[in-house]
Amino acid sequence: MHIPLQRSLIAGLTAHVLLAGCAASSHVLVGTARPPISPDQVKVYLHPPAKYEEIAVIDASSRGSPAFTDQQKMDKAIARLKDEAAKLGANGILLEGAGDQQSGAVGTGVGTATASGHSAVGTGVGISAGIFIKSANGLAIYVPPE
Repeated sequence: MHIPLQRSLIAGLTAHVLLAGCAASSHVLVGTARPPISPDQVKVYLHPPAKYEEIAVIDASSRGSPAFTDQQKMDKAIARLKDEAAKLGANGILLEGAGDQQSGAVGTGVGTATASGHSAVGTGVGISAGIFIKSANGLAIYVPPE
């Protein structure tokens, strides 16, 4: 009876991990969430403001977006950071990092072989290229009005 339950738990955890790996944004609460606001009200900070309250560590990526240029991909990652922060009621993001993240690779190759008697000779050429997305992470914060 323990084996089916164990398999069921392992399958459930595996599915959760795989689905989480596909998420375009996520957060970990480190403070208290507030009522949601519009993403347009979320400001991105490169340096900490004088006073703020920490709400969550957030990250986002351009994964799955139809963006083609690096700038479009970064804009999408930042927009997703703002969306995630806004859901938590944060009116600011203290940006901690942004850059490329490899999400896969594509490869192809060609080969030829010649056989004669009991021996064979083969040659091949292959090429592969990484697939990159943009990612960003930061701290979702609430900055009180002055």
